Parts: sequence; structure tokens; C-alpha cells
Amino acid sequence: MIEPEPPHLRKPPLTTAEKLARLGGIGLVLVIAAGAFAYVNGSLDPQRLTPARVVDVFEHNNGVHPGYRRNHPKGICVAGYFESNGAASTLSRAQVFAAGRTPVIGRLALPTGNPYSPDSAAPIRSFAVQFTQPDGQQWRTGMNSMPVFPVGTVQAFVDLQKATAPDPKTGKPDPAKPPAFFAAHPEAQPFLAWVKTARPSASFVTETYNSVNAFVLVDAQGKRQAVRWSLVPAAKGDAPAPDAKDYLQQDLSDKLASGPQRWDLVLTLANPTDPTGDASKAWAGEHKTVNAGTLVVEGDSAQLDGACRDINYDPLVLPNGIEGSDDPLLAARSAAYAASYMRRTSEVGQLEKPPAQEKQP
Repeated sequence: MIEPEPPHLRKPPLTTAEKLARLGGIGLVLVIAAGAFAYVNGSLDPQRLTPARVVDVFEHNNGVHPGYRRNHPKGICVAGYFESNGAASTLSRAQVFAAGRTPVIGRLALPTGNPYSPDSAAPIRSFAVQFTQPDGQQWRTGMNSMPVFPVGTVQAFVDLQKATAPDPKTGKPDPAKPPAFFAAHPEAQPFLAWVKTARPSASFVTETYNSVNAFVLVDAQGKRQAVRWSLVPAAKGDAPAPDAKDYLQQDLSDKLASGPQRWDLVLTLANPTDPTGDASKAWAGEHKTVNAGTLVVEGDSAQLDGACRDINYDPLVLPNGIEGSDDPLLAARSAAYAASYMRRTSEVGQLEKPPAQEKQP
């Protein structure tokens, strides 16, 4: 049992500004989405900003770790299947929703930019999944445990990065800048409300993972229905993170040793007035949901030689019956993921060894 620290050694709780600074690099899903969105849509000069150049920013901020993903680099491969109950087959003609099993290869990860980050470095966890249908078509999705993005436009996100950037002298953001930014951006309030109470979890398997972006299901007659989806865990728990650097991978392996881990795939159907092109906006009010089936994880393996290693979890790799929505961040993520993927897969022979004082989980 770990004894609690004496009161005089306890660290004060993080301020909102410090939490946001810590969250500043949590996802290709966030920073790269902003930059690549601008590139794909031509709203910035490609000579100044491209997906590759945005990946350069991650390398500048986090260091270069050859062979690792440029973001979410600390993770673990998982494998299993999706057991569809057929309930979503009336909404989409995708084979994955027909009753039966679809094999999956996934990756659970910590959204930071450093493969040696402590597991408590950020409260967000991520889950990427690849479903491979009998006809060979694939559905790839990258989900995060946060409910919404902080802002909905490129300019706002760039301004957020500036407002929460740590000062080289103090390692913390200027305390005056985040409040000024959020006063000018009320759309960030849902994310702020979440981050104020968010804390690192003790386990991957008790987290709910959200698509955040909207997608469109298309049925056999061509009828379209916008949705967001979530993986809702069967396992329950709200334990605080252990006082240890690495614990998520061991916890997952321990839980899998006692049996498969399960999540329900829950589709939230958009109402006619719900925004589908702005991931910073929650869908308010009552919504119809459909439990499409259960994702079952049966085993795990190290990410450096596991089946997930060479998968680019591009959110626009979609089977017939699932389409991207009008959310511009989807095209942005797709473009930037490709740039990161090409870079890391060219470094196979240069795989970085962990620092001497560190141990791989």
C-alpha cells in the first residue's frame, strides 16, 4: 500500500489554465485537425501550412521519437470482434451492422506527444478501432473520452494554442491569456465544464469513448441519418489513478486475464436542428439512441510489434453505408494522419530506444 504524502509535500490542484496547457497537445484530433483543415480547404497559404508542417509542430513541441506516432504515441494493441445485434441495420447498409461478428483490431492510447509520458499526464484516453467486413471493406474510427472539442474553427483553435502555450521561463501559460481567450469564445464552455472536473482514470476499460465528430449512416434505400457514436463500457469504476508512472497497460492485461472486456456501440441519432459540422457543440435535448451491438476485446499485445502498429486509423476509411458528415475536421484529420503515418513508417529501422532511466510498460 502506498502511504499518502505529508500535507506539506502535496501538490496544489491544477488550475484551469494549467489543465488546458497540459491538454494543449492531446490529439492529432485537435491541433492537427485545425491545421490540416485550413490546408485542405485552402483558407491558409499551403506554403505556410500543410499537414506535414503541422506534424513538424508536434515534433518541435514534443521532440522526435523515431518509429512512434506523432501523437498518441504511447498505446497498446488490442484484438477481438464486434457482435452486431442487427438493430442498426435499418439505418445503414454497411455489413458491420448486420447481425453477426466482425473482427476488429484496435489501439488504446494516451493522448500526449511523448511515448514516455506518465499515464496520469492527461485525463483523456483514446480508442481507435478497425472493423473488417466479410466483403473486405473497412471501417476505421478514432474516439476520445472527451465529449466535445474545445472550439469549432481553425482560427479559434490557433488562438487557443497561443493563449495556453507555456512560457519557456515558467513552464506555465500566462495566467491572463486563457481567461481572455475564453471570455471571447463562449463556445468553449462545454469543453471547459468537462475539463474542470476531468481526472486521469485508473483503467482503459471503464472509459466511454466518443466519436465527437458527426457521421452519416445510409440505408438500403439511400435514406440518410446523421449520428455520433460512443463505446460505452460494461465495466464500471471511478477509481483515482494509481501513484505510478505506468499502470494502464498492466491494468488492461490483468483485466483481460480474467476475461474479455466489452463496450456497447451506442449510436446517437441527430435531430433535424443538431449541428453536424461543428464538433465543439453538444447535441442538446432528448435524442433517440440505438445500441448496435457489443465490441469485445479478447487480447492485447505490445504496440511496437502488434497488429495495430501499421494501421493508420484514418476516420474517413468508411464502408458503403457510412459517410463523413459536413464536419471539416474529418478531412483535416485524414490528411494529417496520412502525413504522420508516412513519416513514422519510414523510420522502422530507426526505432527509438527508451531513455535509460525509463522502462517500457
